[in-house]
Amino acid sequence: MSPLEFRYYGVNKRLIERFSPYVTERARLGYELRVEAAAALVLARRGICSAAAAGEIARACAEVPAEEVAAEEARIHHNIRAMVNCVQRRIGEHARPFVHFTLTSFDVIDTAIAARFKDCTREALVPTLIELEAVLIGLALREKARVQVGRTHGQHAVPITFGFAVAQHVSRLGERIEAIQRAGDNLRGKISGAVGAYNASSLLVADPMAFEREVLAEMGLLPSPLSTQVVAAEYITDYMHSLISCFSVLADLCDDMRHLQRTEIAEVGEEFKPEQVGSSTMPHKRNPWNFENVKSLYKVFVPRMVTVYLDQLSEHQRDLTNSASNRFLPEVIVGLAGSAERLTRVMGKLVVDEANMAANLQKTAGMVAAEPLYILLAALGHPDAHEAVRRLTLKAQVDGAPVWKHAAADDELAPYFARLTAEQRRVLEEPRAYIGCAVERTEAICAEYAGKLGISLA
Repeated sequence: MSPLEFRYYGVNKRLIERFSPYVTERARLGYELRVEAAAALVLARRGICSAAAAGEIARACAEVPAEEVAAEEARIHHNIRAMVNCVQRRIGEHARPFVHFTLTSFDVIDTAIAARFKDCTREALVPTLIELEAVLIGLALREKARVQVGRTHGQHAVPITFGFAVAQHVSRLGERIEAIQRAGDNLRGKISGAVGAYNASSLLVADPMAFEREVLAEMGLLPSPLSTQVVAAEYITDYMHSLISCFSVLADLCDDMRHLQRTEIAEVGEEFKPEQVGSSTMPHKRNPWNFENVKSLYKVFVPRMVTVYLDQLSEHQRDLTNSASNRFLPEVIVGLAGSAERLTRVMGKLVVDEANMAANLQKTAGMVAAEPLYILLAALGHPDAHEAVRRLTLKAQVDGAPVWKHAAADDELAPYFARLTAEQRRVLEEPRAYIGCAVERTEAICAEYAGKLGISLA
């Protein structure tokens, strides 16, 4: 039923191998069983149950099949109790009392969610995003000196380099990867009971909060500073925000690349295989379909963030209004990862049309000098340089001559123009020389995030 299964995730062997240990229903159950085993281990460590009982529980937790739990849930209509029943069937009477002992369902559920999302982030999601970051760094460095017209408001502005344009996305994606790492590492669990006040565990444990920390340490987690029946919602909210905002960076990259493929621009292009079809009726079409696909998935998943915000609300110590919605959270991880993987493939084979890039720059090359001319005239003391140059641009638009030539011939500006250095004149006369620090900033940003994320520049 879900397009993720039959079109995007379920047909992608690499994604399945990388993410299935964390995002599937089997993975959810597996992590919940790990919480039960961890709790039993700590109970034994504290002398509340025997080591033999804890060992039996751990072995049973490793053996329970998802199908059996699903059948038991269909019978009793409670997912965690169904899981507990299936564990208890596999162990002796001496161990059965200590399965789920002092725990409430959401001690298990919230802790399991935090642990599997944290592991998924480290082991699968961040490596997938770093692969894309490495491709963007390689492209930015390759194109760091290729001059391209800059664009603001859809209009030609002043020159940059194409590598500098790509480096913007290197910087934004790199920062989002770091944010995802931080948010993933900060996910929290709880072992504090039905209302979060350690009522049950305090009956038998001298320091219930130390008990909680010990169980959570087995799962690689820290506790929520104060939980109700559920972990404070902001940890998941921050994590999901980091994913969705990262998706926004990918979508923005796609928009830029898609518009650069417009017929009237045609500066870049997706690789198009000989047997590939671009249109069902127009055999000549070559559409930017991969970039459009990512943008389309972005539109699917961004609204999910509203649901995450709504899930921050839970009446008093707990209600069940997030019990269904939080089951959809893994889809956001998969959607982001699949889109990143697609962009890794496409950006790694991006075709750059140097001739069209140069031709597009040339269309407004005569106007490029307007900004540096205004700045230089002002620096030399002209009282209203911006207005003087603006009037020259109107003349240039009429006769097509470069703005700098009008300035050189202008009686009012001639004394200022004569004081320009040779290098300043070169910048005015040659638009390709007016790229500021584009090359240096590209190199610096690429080196910064390559270093932070362990990406080789070789």
